Amino acid sequence: MATCYRHTSRETGVSCSNCGNPICTDCMTPTPVGMRCPDCAGQKTKVRTARSMVVEPRVTYALVAMNVVAFFVQMFSAGSGRPRAGEIYEKGVLFGPYVDDGEWWRLVTSGFLHADPIHLLLNLVILFLLGQNLEPAMGHVKFAFLYGASLLAGSFGALLLSPEAATIGASGAVYGLMGAIVVHLRDRGIPLMQTFVGPLLLISVLWNFTREGISVGGHFGGLAGGALAALLMLYADRRRSTPLAIAACVAVAAVSVAGAIVAAGTTSLYG
Repeated sequence: MATCYRHTSRETGVSCSNCGNPICTDCMTPTPVGMRCPDCAGQKTKVRTARSMVVEPRVTYALVAMNVVAFFVQMFSAGSGRPRAGEIYEKGVLFGPYVDDGEWWRLVTSGFLHADPIHLLLNLVILFLLGQNLEPAMGHVKFAFLYGASLLAGSFGALLLSPEAATIGASGAVYGLMGAIVVHLRDRGIPLMQTFVGPLLLISVLWNFTREGISVGGHFGGLAGGALAALLMLYADRRRSTPLAIAACVAVAAVSVAGAIVAAGTTSLYG
């Protein structure tokens, strides 16, 4: 039989409902949630409300800001008002032969450049919608790694299908977030078409086959990379391992970079 934590000579079968310490009749304080010890009796029960559980999607905000700033710098660099010109565009655009020459940074920089204001606006609106739903559920760090892995997977897809096409835009990373949120919805048993994600994904997929000048490889590469990273991260989450979840994103990113370099090399095979 346990003894009271304050009166060690008194046996008791009652424990504090808050801290679990065994307490005798002299130390019991009745509360709506059970008996409490003197130390916990004066404490208020912490209640987690929907407001207190809200997590600000700070990484999403930062990514939106980075894309906006990059676009204005891109426009300023162009001078002529044409985004597809100027030093920033020339140094940052994704183009297979340049990547094959060792300019691997283009796999990342191309994801922060855009063809025009409409292109930028569409990507950032979808990024904001997905980010404010996905980031609070995943956490800031894991969301950031997911975005990075999706961006690189999109670059891999773009080079795989069109290595000699000049590609820019955050679409690959945004499609990766769509793939990830689909995985999360299915894991929770939520019907896809009962959320905004289902119609958005359907429209986005159809968009690829109704307009010219769209990087189909970049979009579907990002979609596949984001979904794969999310699946691996869920596996890690079930084992309560954040490092394993981050490692999963790093692995997807590493494979994407390696694949992109190989795909870019095909541009010189018959040159």
